[in-house]
Amino acid sequence: MPALKPTQFRATVTYLGYVPDRGASLRSQPLEQAMLTWAGIAGEAHGGTTRPSCSRVKSQHPRDTEIRNVRQLSILSAEELAQVAAHIGVDQFQPEWVGASMIIEGIPDFTYVPPSSRLQAPSGATLVIDMENRPCVLPAPVIEADAPGAGKLFKPAAEGKRGVTAWVEREGLIQVGDTLVLHIPDQPVWPHLGAARA
Repeated sequence: MPALKPTQFRATVTYLGYVPDRGASLRSQPLEQAMLTWAGIAGEAHGGTTRPSCSRVKSQHPRDTEIRNVRQLSILSAEELAQVAAHIGVDQFQPEWVGASMIIEGIPDFTYVPPSSRLQAPSGATLVIDMENRPCVLPAPVIEADAPGAGKLFKPAAEGKRGVTAWVEREGLIQVGDTLVLHIPDQPVWPHLGAARA
């Protein structure tokens, strides 16, 4: 019996990008298409099958422990970024500011889709959503360089709208303009979730 359920929700890829050198800048460079491999997008600073652990998993691993890389891509919603843009006072939020790998349009409240959901491209390329990507202060200087005064406003404005991290489950080509199908785990919400988070 299938454990993942295809849904009627579709998303259009409106932006693809990669960060060539994370040490130099978080700013991503746009792409028209990308070959997704087991390591993510070729040339992407966040790529690789493993990565050093960071603050997001400090309750599980000491910093810089080698762990599986489930943060190969950063995927955000055009609709949510429009809300962020309004909050920080810019006409349009540039995907490059947050080092976006992909911007999609069409899935409401995208940041909160269930972990382990899939996004599947026409080529068969499939991404597994790991979890919400929490806002941080790192995009602030990049935003500030293009929109003075807006950078410091980003973190609070992006709360619940920062998109998700994802990793490649099936290799394949993905292109700007592709329609992605959302598949979700066919599993009820754990009834003890509230108690676990308390």
